[in-house]
Amino acid sequence: MEFLDGPPSVHCAGLKEGSIHLSPASSITFAQKPGAFVLSPEICTSCSFEVRSVKLFAKRPIEELSGCKIRMTAQSMTSVTLLRILLEERYGLCPEYLSGAYEDSDGACLLIGDQALEENERHRFAFDYDLGSLWLDWQKLPFVFGAWIISKEALKSEMKSVLLNYMDATQRSVENFRANPGAALDKWLSKYPVQLPRPVIDDYYSALDYRFTDERKTSLRLFFEYSKKKGLVEDVPELEFL
Repeated sequence: MEFLDGPPSVHCAGLKEGSIHLSPASSITFAQKPGAFVLSPEICTSCSFEVRSVKLFAKRPIEELSGCKIRMTAQSMTSVTLLRILLEERYGLCPEYLSGAYEDSDGACLLIGDQALEENERHRFAFDYDLGSLWLDWQKLPFVFGAWIISKEALKSEMKSVLLNYMDATQRSVENFRANPGAALDKWLSKYPVQLPRPVIDDYYSALDYRFTDERKTSLRLFFEYSKKKGLVEDVPELEFL
């Protein structure tokens, strides 16, 4: 196996180009190339309440953002798509979406990952909204930010045994992490240090839930349906599993 570091956008591109066989990638990727992938039936990246690392930061209440400029992260198309669905379908807003880093304006910005967690500590915005919570409150379902997406090329006989062994090892790894998160995070932080207090990191990972339940599969299908309605994917794919 070869492991490749990078943000979700890089892994999604690799999956679609065929240079990556497997990634815990942005869930929208599965719908962007219908028929090319299968999903792990057991593992996803979700949350039961707040996800805390996918947030809209704003200077005014979300209901007042119509016509305002919103800077969108380029790191995750799932988060961008989810925000558009929430703003346009739930709140009926028509903001102006811009790419690039946040600039001081009357608008807001969408941040994910470390950037979102760090912005939580800066308190520069009067309002912030957790996208996982907004979806849960609206649809009464937990949102699926990431799925273990597997290229069908990896199902060929010469690769499939390696793939299955890896997925078994991943499942055990998740179980070990839940049993002893402190040791796992110590190892992770030694390789990927971040400028965050340790309690913030511990609290963040306690919110993540990797179980790909039936409820979450229903939520993912619903997300794809809204994505098609907004013209952000061509069709609603059938969920195919390993």
